[in-house]
Amino acid sequence: MCETLARLTHITPFRHLVAGSVLGLLLTGLFPVSLEAARGGGGKTEVLPVQKAAPAAVFIETPGNEADLRRQLRAKNGVVELGASTPKVLFSQAPTGAYGFIVPKLLGLALVTQSPDIGIERVASAANAYEIHKLADGSGMLVGFVSVDLMTKVAPSQRPKNIRLSLHSNPSDKATHIVAVPLVKLVADQMPIRLDPKNPDGPVMFDMDLQGSTSRASTQGGQ
Repeated sequence: MCETLARLTHITPFRHLVAGSVLGLLLTGLFPVSLEAARGGGGKTEVLPVQKAAPAAVFIETPGNEADLRRQLRAKNGVVELGASTPKVLFSQAPTGAYGFIVPKLLGLALVTQSPDIGIERVASAANAYEIHKLADGSGMLVGFVSVDLMTKVAPSQRPKNIRLSLHSNPSDKATHIVAVPLVKLVADQMPIRLDPKNPDGPVMFDMDLQGSTSRASTQGGQ
């Protein structure tokens, strides 16, 4: 009898220790800690929005010079360049109210594989990099250029159904208007393609689905 009690006394604390460790891991997964580097960007950090409604698409109504269009859209979304202390950072750890860039290949891999997070850079490492905005509420927006007819389908805040979106990294005769669409609503089944196969830094086009505003997103949280 004494021997049995001794065994139980030895096992019980071990079980409590294991249970406590598992709970600790679960809590760590639910409430990730931001990196010290992310706090140097000048704004607060926030993880990817898990229970927030996706923002409506944002656009500039008239075409124009690429640099000027990007400035107008950044002002409209209330975002500024990432701080010098965060040249590269995960989106979830980036300060809110900031923008960065991601090369087409990494963006394509993230959306095709339904990755829960993406890495962004303070300065675009390629001329055809896509711009990413992190709004004040932590929502992610992907910036690109579309045709006039497609913009009229993207713009409405209430989209009853999914639409096929051809988002260009840079403007062209066929893609003249700049837009920002919610990352949480994008689903891709193929990688971006170069418009000029011989030019690795030339503009690319990314075909994907922009989900309807009433559908539930399957990537990066949100509704």
